[in-house]
Amino acid sequence: MKIIQNFEIRYKKIRNPVVTIGNFDGVHKGHQSLIEKIRKKAQELDGESVVMTFYPHPLKVLRPDCNLQFITPHKRKLELLAHYGVDVTWVIPFSREFASISPQDFVKTYLVDYLNVKWIIVGYDYHFGKNRAGNIEFLKQQGEKFGFGVESVSEIVVGGLIVSSTSVRKLIRQGQMQTVANLLGRPYEIRGKVVRGRNRGGRLLGFPTANVNIGEYVPPKIGVYAVKVIIDGKTYNGAANCGYNPTFDDPELSLEIHILDFDRYIYNKEISVQFVKYIREEKKFSGIDELVDQIKRDVEAVRQILC
Repeated sequence: MKIIQNFEIRYKKIRNPVVTIGNFDGVHKGHQSLIEKIRKKAQELDGESVVMTFYPHPLKVLRPDCNLQFITPHKRKLELLAHYGVDVTWVIPFSREFASISPQDFVKTYLVDYLNVKWIIVGYDYHFGKNRAGNIEFLKQQGEKFGFGVESVSEIVVGGLIVSSTSVRKLIRQGQMQTVANLLGRPYEIRGKVVRGRNRGGRLLGFPTANVNIGEYVPPKIGVYAVKVIIDGKTYNGAANCGYNPTFDDPELSLEIHILDFDRYIYNKEISVQFVKYIREEKKFSGIDELVDQIKRDVEAVRQILC
């Protein structure tokens, strides 16, 4: 996949571009349906499929105090767009100035002059331009004027739920990881480097843990999970605790993973933690012995679920 940053696309020659536009957080099944449609239309037109997306996320610019958290941070989003077969991703730098562009100027400048678009496929609720004044009907009128086709697609429903980034975030915060996986088409994952924790897992409890900063990811519901851990392309089973360790009165949210049957040194190594199933709520124990007994039960539960 070619990644085009900023506005250098005006100097690139994209063959008969077939475009979809959006933030694509999560690259969920609704997004995947759009990608499949632009790929098929591009094949029909002997063209290339193009995703137009934005960085930073518009809400980060327009509402910097909103504490927006992501299903897929920008780097991971680009990896997934490539995985699902997009030919070109155009990353537009989002700013307040860009947000003030009228729908007419957006179409003329970005879609027609810069891209020379041949076809656009967008979601059923697509709006764009200043104050979100542009809509699908306006886009179709512009298509007649400038000679490009426009399609909209209806919502994707999985298990009775409309697939959207908002619904996926809500389910992650509820700990409904199996439903999340159904909407994403893969498990929810948090990627990050292993950092030093408080040195309690192995030394004090006998269960060494890998600690990963949650960063900009949507934090899962507080509690214990059965997880898959991918390290250097190899998958391991694990028990993860996302929470505040109330037994020790920790003040900060942490993600700690005990990787089953594993004894390698992995500090500073990037790992992927895939959430499979919520096991239990986090709770405060009377002391270390009671906590260790519960961890043993958690590990056995993980073995039953994953092994």
